[in-house]
Amino acid sequence: MLVDTHSHVNFNAFKDDAGKVLENALRNDTWVVMPGTQFSTSKRAVEMAVKYKEGVYAAIGLHPIHLEEREVDVLEVQSEHVKKEPWMTFDTKGEEFDYEKYKQLVLSSPKGKVVAVGEAGLDYYYEPKSRQKREALRLKQKSTLALQIKLAEELNLPVILHCRKAHDELIEFLGERTIKGVVHCYTGTLAQAKRFYDMGLYFGFNGLIFKKVPALPSPQEIIANIPLERILLETDAPYLAPPEARTERNEPLFVKYVAKEIARIKNVSLEEVASATAKNAKALFLLP
Repeated sequence: MLVDTHSHVNFNAFKDDAGKVLENALRNDTWVVMPGTQFSTSKRAVEMAVKYKEGVYAAIGLHPIHLEEREVDVLEVQSEHVKKEPWMTFDTKGEEFDYEKYKQLVLSSPKGKVVAVGEAGLDYYYEPKSRQKREALRLKQKSTLALQIKLAEELNLPVILHCRKAHDELIEFLGERTIKGVVHCYTGTLAQAKRFYDMGLYFGFNGLIFKKVPALPSPQEIIANIPLERILLETDAPYLAPPEARTERNEPLFVKYVAKEIARIKNVSLEEVASATAKNAKALFLLP
C-alpha cells in the first residue's frame, strides 16, 4: 500500500469530485491524510474523513500564509509554466488561530480521524518590504506556530510543518523542543536536514522532486542521504503534479510516481519504498 501523507482533497480544486478522487485512491490501495490550512479547510477535512471507515484521515491547522490578507498565485512558486486553472489563485483572509475552536474540532471528531496538527509553520516567501512589517509578520508566524505545537502536545498529536525560505529560522525556533512531526515538502539543505533528523523529525517529499528549481538544493542528493525510515510520501495535491500524471491537477493516486522516483534515487525496489513509507506514516500518525 501507499500513503499520501499530505493531500488537500479538502480544497476547492476538488469541490466537484472529491469523493471520486478519494474512492479512486482507496481502490488502488492508497491512503490519504488531508491537512487543513485554515479553520474552514480543517473542518472540511474532518467532515470528509469521517465518511470513511479506514484510509482517509484529517489534520487541522492554520498555514502561515493565512495570517494576513493577500491574493496568492500558485504559479509564482512553480518552476515551470503550466496552464493556469481557476484553483491556482485564491485569497487569504487573515485568520487568527483560535486555540479552543481548533481543539474542539479534534475532540468532537471520532477517535483516530484527526491524526495531526497542521499544516503549520513558517513561510518567508511572501514578505513585506518594510523591515518593521516583516519582523512583525515573522513574530506572528512564530507565535501562531507555538500555539499549534502546544495544541499538538496537549492532544498527543504530531505536527505537519510547513517551511519555505525559513529552514534555519525553524531549526532555531524548535530549539530543544521534543516534538513528533514531519517537515512537509522538504526543500532545505543537507546540513539543515541533519539538524531536523537529529530532532527525530520525518521528511515529506512530493512532485517537487521532479522539478529543477535553481534556488533550491538538489532533491536527489537530499533523498539519497536521508534514511528511508524517515521518509514520507506526499502529493500536496492539487499542486505539484508529477510529469507522468499528465495533468495540472495533482491527486492522491499520483503519489505512486513519487514513490517510484524515490526508489530510483535510492536504487531499491518500489515495493521497499512503499512498505517503508507506509510503515513510517502509520508510526507517526498512529494509523491502523
